[in-house]
Amino acid sequence: MAAAEGRAKAFTSWDGLRIAYRVWGEANETGPARPPVALHHGFVANAEANWLATGVVGALLDAGRRVIAPDARGHGSSEKPHDPARYGEQRMARDLGALLEALELDTVDLVGYSMGAVVALIFASGAAHVRRLVVGGVGSGVLECGGVDRRAVSNESLIEALTAPDPAALTGREPHAFRALADALGADREALAAQARAVFRGEIPLASIDAPTLVLAGAEDPLAVRPQVLVDALPDARLQLLSGDHMRALADPRFARSIVEFLA
Repeated sequence: MAAAEGRAKAFTSWDGLRIAYRVWGEANETGPARPPVALHHGFVANAEANWLATGVVGALLDAGRRVIAPDARGHGSSEKPHDPARYGEQRMARDLGALLEALELDTVDLVGYSMGAVVALIFASGAAHVRRLVVGGVGSGVLECGGVDRRAVSNESLIEALTAPDPAALTGREPHAFRALADALGADREALAAQARAVFRGEIPLASIDAPTLVLAGAEDPLAVRPQVLVDALPDARLQLLSGDHMRALADPRFARSIVEFLA
């Protein structure tokens, strides 16, 4: 079980925050053509929920890859301040850079889902460290909303869902699903609400991303509508549609398989 769960580690990031991460595989398994794979999870989730439970880590290990997966600030085992000024995907992208620096990694294959996809795009747009890039759970909202698509699930509805005393009173399928996930994971909902208040709302210079990119989107995902718009904005990208909505797309067997095959 310990091997399946990976080696739990932590480091102090650029602004003094403690960031937890897990590592699977050995450093000597990597090389220029097979760098480590860094996985960045989505909002509310953590490395275990997004990547281990969905079989992505296992599939990558079976393919002989080394895997590194942080818990974003405010999530999982990482430090959880309640000040919105400590959050935002741009700060998480800096955490990712600090992690690679701490591990003395020059190059990675990078995978991000939902919030993590925005983090990955921000990071890849400003760094030469990414050999191949996979982003899932996002679509035209990256361009039209400046990050996670807030048209289907507003920040206000997420904050209400996370702070409501009684989740039974909530309306709206997606906010209720995020609250249910937070409760199932025992998450710090005040920290998550702080991230919802600080969500990135800017322009990502997608044209500067030279890494070949795979965009994964559930066909019924309201947060990843019109993913071809994102594909067309990237210099070298292709699309893989999956079944299901924002959370159920992770259970499509093609999710893990597409990641492994694209990064091979």
